[in-house]
Amino acid sequence: MVRVISVNGADRQVDLPDEVPLLWVLRDELGLTGTKYGCGVGACGACTVHLGGVAVRSCQVALGDVDGPVTTIEGIGTPQDPALIQQAWIDNQVPQCGYCQSGQIMQAASLLAENPAPSDAEIDAAMSGNLCRCGTYKQIRAAIHDAARRLRGG
Repeated sequence: MVRVISVNGADRQVDLPDEVPLLWVLRDELGLTGTKYGCGVGACGACTVHLGGVAVRSCQVALGDVDGPVTTIEGIGTPQDPALIQQAWIDNQVPQCGYCQSGQIMQAASLLAENPAPSDAEIDAAMSGNLCRCGTYKQIRAAIHDAARRLRGG
């Protein structure tokens, strides 16, 4: 079935079965490879995107269930003009291998959209479903606090 979905502010036409996971639509059909495949069961967070402004695991969302605009890591900033959260990630030297970072950033952006001044406990709770094999959790928390300060004008 041909359907139109909004991805990163542009309408995109896809002709795939409703049960195809959004992750594969983004990566294979639309070429947006910033969203990573990690586990396929929604447990690691590497495939996190925003659906209608809410962080979701794209490996667990079927194309037929997409009911709002999708934003991927490619839709929040560019290397030449990074989003505030991406710049905080760079400034705090968060990435090691980098594999999980797009999902981490998307989850953090969702947190900050809901809570512009999260505590350590709130950050830990919001980020708990995003795994980092390199163990950069301390740097991730610092980057989120940094981005929160920047959002508040500090």
